Amino acid sequence: MNSRVVRAACPHDCPDTCAMLVTVTDGKATEVRGDPDHPNTAGVLCTKVSRYVERTYHPDRLLYPMKRVGRKGEGKFKRIGWDEALATVASRLQEIAGYDARAILPYSYAGTMGMVQGESMAMRFFNRLGASHLDRTICSTAGGTGYKYTIGAKIGTDTEQYENAKLIVIWGGNPIASNLHFWMKAQEAKRRGAILIAIDPYRSLTAAKCQHHIALLPGTDAALALGLMHVLVRDGLLDHDYIERYTLGFERLKTRVAEWAPQRTADTCGIPAGQVEMLARLYGEMAVRGEPAAIRLSYGVQRVRGGGMAARNIACLPALVGAWRHPAGGVLLSSGESYPKQTAQMERPDLEPADTARPARTINMSTIGDDLLRPTSTDFGPKVEAVVVYNSNPVAVAPESAKVAQAFAREDLFTVVLEHFQTDTVDYADIVLPATTQLEHTDVHASYGHQYIVANNPAIAPLGEAKPNTEIFRLLAARMGFSEACFADTDDEIAAQAFDAGHPRARQFDWPQVKERGWMRLDMPDAPFARGGFPTPSGKCEFYSEQMQRAGLDPLPAYTPPYESVASAPELAKDYPLAMISPPQRNFLNTTFVNVQSLRATEGEPHLDLHPEDAAARGIADGDMVRVFNQRGEMLAKARVSDAPRQGLVVALSIWWKKLASDGRNANELTSQRLTDMGRAPTFYDVLVQVEKAQPS
Repeated sequence: MNSRVVRAACPHDCPDTCAMLVTVTDGKATEVRGDPDHPNTAGVLCTKVSRYVERTYHPDRLLYPMKRVGRKGEGKFKRIGWDEALATVASRLQEIAGYDARAILPYSYAGTMGMVQGESMAMRFFNRLGASHLDRTICSTAGGTGYKYTIGAKIGTDTEQYENAKLIVIWGGNPIASNLHFWMKAQEAKRRGAILIAIDPYRSLTAAKCQHHIALLPGTDAALALGLMHVLVRDGLLDHDYIERYTLGFERLKTRVAEWAPQRTADTCGIPAGQVEMLARLYGEMAVRGEPAAIRLSYGVQRVRGGGMAARNIACLPALVGAWRHPAGGVLLSSGESYPKQTAQMERPDLEPADTARPARTINMSTIGDDLLRPTSTDFGPKVEAVVVYNSNPVAVAPESAKVAQAFAREDLFTVVLEHFQTDTVDYADIVLPATTQLEHTDVHASYGHQYIVANNPAIAPLGEAKPNTEIFRLLAARMGFSEACFADTDDEIAAQAFDAGHPRARQFDWPQVKERGWMRLDMPDAPFARGGFPTPSGKCEFYSEQMQRAGLDPLPAYTPPYESVASAPELAKDYPLAMISPPQRNFLNTTFVNVQSLRATEGEPHLDLHPEDAAARGIADGDMVRVFNQRGEMLAKARVSDAPRQGLVVALSIWWKKLASDGRNANELTSQRLTDMGRAPTFYDVLVQVEKAQPS
């Protein structure tokens, strides 16, 4: 028996980016575990990724190229060879590109977060082709944009420092389900006496374990932050020295937040005014005493109309009280821009044809339902005639799902999907190309939750005829006659290009060494903004932003109400009086892992959590099947009646494959294609619905 251990990285859309050890026995992966020496992973993997061997060897893995033989959406295919598959794809793309390559659209996101298998060779291919650009904004650009207007870059408190904090505010997230290793640090801080406060409309697994839970109305986080700033200014809970040295626009901010007294804030947020006072005092008094107070800002706050401003407002708080002075103070939304990535070298935008008669166009991935149904027009450009999907499952994950399915059902839309399994999107494909999993290819990873570069070595040979994304696009480039030298780069050569080794933060980056060791830490300061140095135009934390003013936005922190709420849309609320959010299911990661039997068995079926008073008003009992609906669509789910959601809120933990739900639908039937105030991001948690007991079928 021949056994070895291979260093790898978790590829999934999670801030933890775990360093993994894969045991391989006689050529087969037998175990995946966390690297005990990696300071963030600390030998622990989440329940999902610990089942990665089960996923890799799943009996439903796609192992051979296929072409459609039934109607779109039926999911009927027959096996073909790679030669036929590549010839078919290349021929059709060449035909379309012959009159306007902008009619070709790549659609991808974070099915892998790897810098090699993600967008490197794929974007070289689409840039060289001259295809439409995809606005990849479906997750985090609203909050990222607001945060960057204030802080300057997606840089923040080091996750490893949170265990030293005395107060941790977990704002808009459920880290037990989606940021486990941060939660381990928070739990250690709690054992040392720290106070943990959760801000979330839903009493999640995380909120239930915090000393305080503030259950505000969805989409009102920006107002709460304004109310906290009001109390901090009113009561003098400020670090005046830090404000004077390292911030811009404080006097204007004072005038703005004077409008947000605790009672107004409480009325807007649907919470007691005492909670506003309590949180502001705890945060301000602790920070001003020099005790580390930290905020972990997550993505739940930004998936509403005013999501960008919400993140901006929250990002102002640490500078007001001087929390940045301490390594365990401050705020973290993402650490993604700590890494000196060489994106242009990886993706080669310089390959794009310069054609003034056909200017480049960008299509937003969250409006794909509408955009795939648009005809050719002067303002839109050519109708989309081909979509190449990789690292994503848009038929399940994009908003207003019925329109997305209708669009992908177009018989004249040539659709190619690179995948591991026959997802909802694969059912609409013309050509299916089998892709390798993380255990079968080379990659290198940054993180948006810690400060380590992590290497992924292939542990096993590709199963069946599966190929890495990079190899598939290399082969297509060759078929299309693309002769540029970059299309011959190996995966190791691409990985070596990923980070700027001349940058002070990554000067130790040497791909062969990192590949052998498994990971390396960036050279980041313990407290990145202890003495200012914000990467904003002014070099300061900008309470007042001239960039925002030039972009047509309010340059000061403000509150933008949701598109859909009882307060902001009273006529709509007459028919659909319940707010709905659809945060991550603990055992799924977006739509990844939904088809892993051991994980799906734990979840059972789609559920809808609703408050006892809302249930009673509708004659709904725990365990009843209910119909959830609005003007866009409907879905069925099993009711779970509890006080975990606040009254007036229902929660549909997500994201289910539609085909694995009893009615073939998921929560995105109900979400809209409207975008956020900034960052062009989706509004998944800005939804009104009605719920009724389902009629027996």
